[in-house]
Amino acid sequence: MDVKSAFPNGFIEDEVYVRQPPGFESARFPDRVYKLRKALYGPKQAPRAWYARLKSFCSSPDKTLFLLRRGGDTTIVRIYVDDIIFGGSSHALFCFERMSGEFEMSLMGELRFFLGLRIKQGPEGTFVHQAKYTRDILKKFDMGDSKPMTTPMSTNTALDADEDGEAEFRGMIGSLRTPTATRPDIRFAVRLCARYRASPRTSHHQAVKRIFGYLKFTPELGLWVLGCDHAGCRIDRKSTSGTCQLLGTSLVSWSSRKQASVSLSTTKRVWKNPSSSGLYVRYFVAKNPVLHSRTKHIDVRFHFLRDHYEKGDIDLVHVASENQLADIFTKPLEFGAFVRLRVLRFGFVTG
Repeated sequence: MDVKSAFPNGFIEDEVYVRQPPGFESARFPDRVYKLRKALYGPKQAPRAWYARLKSFCSSPDKTLFLLRRGGDTTIVRIYVDDIIFGGSSHALFCFERMSGEFEMSLMGELRFFLGLRIKQGPEGTFVHQAKYTRDILKKFDMGDSKPMTTPMSTNTALDADEDGEAEFRGMIGSLRTPTATRPDIRFAVRLCARYRASPRTSHHQAVKRIFGYLKFTPELGLWVLGCDHAGCRIDRKSTSGTCQLLGTSLVSWSSRKQASVSLSTTKRVWKNPSSSGLYVRYFVAKNPVLHSRTKHIDVRFHFLRDHYEKGDIDLVHVASENQLADIFTKPLEFGAFVRLRVLRFGFVTG
C-alpha cells in the first residue's frame, strides 16, 4: 500500500512557523507568518508527526511494526516512511479498508519488490532473493568478469592488520551488508572482512573479492520461507560466536559476532554465548556440578545456566561437530561441508 501525501496527515506539536507562500500573501498583514497545525513536506518534524499519527492508529510492538486486530484476526503491518506492506489471516484486506477510512491510500497489489528484496509468492511458500542487487554491485565494483568461487572464504584465510599495501574497500563492504539479509551463507565472511575497514590491506581486498566471486557463482540464491571459533582472531585472540534460530526446520534468524572479551578456554567462550540469551543449548560442564581449577576463573554470572540446568528449567544437549549448524556463521568451511549446511540444513534455493 502507498499513502498519498503521507506527511500532511501528521499533526505538529511543536511551534513551527512558515512564511506566507508566493501568491497567498495577505495584503493586510504582509509581514506575518503562518503557524503550522499539520505537517508539511520540508520541516524536520514532519516524519515524526506522521509516525506518531500512524502509531496512534495501530498498536506498535516495534518501531516499524504495527498490529491491527479485529476479533480473532491479526494483521501485521510493516512501514517504511509512506510505503506499507501487510499480511496476516484471510481477512487481512480489512487493514486496507480500515486505513482507507483514515488516510488516502492506494493498493499496489501483491508484494514483488521491497527495499531491494525480490519476492516471489506462490501456493507452496515465498521465495526472497537479491539477484538484481548482487549483479548491480558486481558491475559497480567492476567484478563482473571475476572468477566464480564455490565458497565465500577459503579455509586457509588468515587476515592481519599490519600488512603492506593499502586497498580501499569500504564501499565494497558497505555494499555487501545488504545481501546478508537474505544470504546468511556470506554473513561470517562479510563480518570478518568488515573488522578491517578502518585500515584495509591487500589481503583484505582479496578476501572481499572472493566474496564477490562467490556471489557471481550463486547470484540467484535466496531464502525459501517455509559451532565455534575459539580465539580465531590472530590479532586480539577473541572468538567468534555464531547462532541460528529455527522454527521447526525453518531458519528464522541468524548472527555472526565477534565476542567483546577474550576467553581463556572454549569452556568460558561457550558459557558466554548462551548466558547472554538463554536460547542456545550445548553440552558443557553444567553436567558436572564440581568446580575445577580450569573453570574457577569464569565469572559468576556465566554460571547461571548450570543453576537452571540443575533446577530442570533447561536441558543441555551435546551436538556433534558435523551437525553443528552455527559453524557456517563462525568459520570458513570446506566446499562439501559448506554446501551441506547451505542446502540440506538451511534450505537455500535458487529461484
